[in-house]
Amino acid sequence: MTSGELWTHERKMLQQEFFMHRVKAMVNVIVESANTLTEAWHKILQQEGGQAEIMIQSQLRCFSASIISKVCFGDSYRKGEELFSNFRQLQTTLLKANLFTSIPGTWFLPTKTNREAHQLNQQICSLIRNIVQEHKQQDSSKRDLLYSIIEGSTSIPEQTVSAEEFIIDNCKSIYFAAFETITVGTTWCLFLLAVHPEWQDLVRKEILDVTHGVTPDFDMLRQFKMLNMVIQETFRLIPPLSFILRETTHDMKLQNIHVPKGTFIQINIPMLHRDVDLWGLDAEVFNPNRFANGISGACKYPHMHAPFGFGPRTCAGQNLAMVELKIVLSLLLMRFSFDLSPNYVHSPSYKMTVEPQHDLPLIVKKYDVVANM
Repeated sequence: MTSGELWTHERKMLQQEFFMHRVKAMVNVIVESANTLTEAWHKILQQEGGQAEIMIQSQLRCFSASIISKVCFGDSYRKGEELFSNFRQLQTTLLKANLFTSIPGTWFLPTKTNREAHQLNQQICSLIRNIVQEHKQQDSSKRDLLYSIIEGSTSIPEQTVSAEEFIIDNCKSIYFAAFETITVGTTWCLFLLAVHPEWQDLVRKEILDVTHGVTPDFDMLRQFKMLNMVIQETFRLIPPLSFILRETTHDMKLQNIHVPKGTFIQINIPMLHRDVDLWGLDAEVFNPNRFANGISGACKYPHMHAPFGFGPRTCAGQNLAMVELKIVLSLLLMRFSFDLSPNYVHSPSYKMTVEPQHDLPLIVKKYDVVANM
């Protein structure tokens, strides 16, 4: 929600941390976390006789939290477990009162929900302060995102925020955005591949053709064309963000509508991604082939595909998000097959992210790579 010089400073600081050469250096950590996830699932399958119903979203949330903790903050998931739990509670509390889109000023009323949200926010700030304090005492030669945020707090534009506010706000943004986006993105990809087994088979074949059954490296990820198509189509049908907010900085006209300065405009991304005029008559259909020629060939106006937002405020971390998704999905598809559980209840919940309201139960079976190559 920042703007002006402060936003420019924050954007410059964060964006450089997610250039592709920086993300490439994170691949080993991402693979390590993904392997921990697959090993845990193998143990579950052994205990259940070869196949099991697994609540995918809950499991992937731990995977995503582990990566954000290690890659961005040089920390272990266990140390940040309480922080992630508080973020989930805060998100639920805010949405319970619809505080993301409520009347300005109601956030300050002493209601039960507001008091709960303020208390959770204070706990989150306290936990972040502890993590920052510990980080400052560590080896400063190990540069990570938190190091850059702390460094960036020493050159904040005048009369904007304090150094502590700057650090806490940016840490909250990274934890909240990166943690939730990867979780729901991977969850919905597995859901759609389970519902469309023909695409699951095609993507798995491509992965095995490229990797020959070994753990994918950074260069292999670039060759996953079908997997990329599936991810983009998943993000179109079920985008990780449910809306984009913009504030007008001056009086303006949108077609014939006069919009005064200071107006908040909410753009509903799921509606944008299912517009027949933009995507064609099959806009409601899962069809990864529409991305065979990239985003520019999929839509009437390419910027209408906005899973990570659009314009100058496009998500700075989308390179990391795409690499994480390709790594975890490729490893999971190499080692398991997925079918939708009869216990699944389809109920997407539109929060800051779009997630399954009742988790995602999938029937998971071990996939024998050697026998199928």
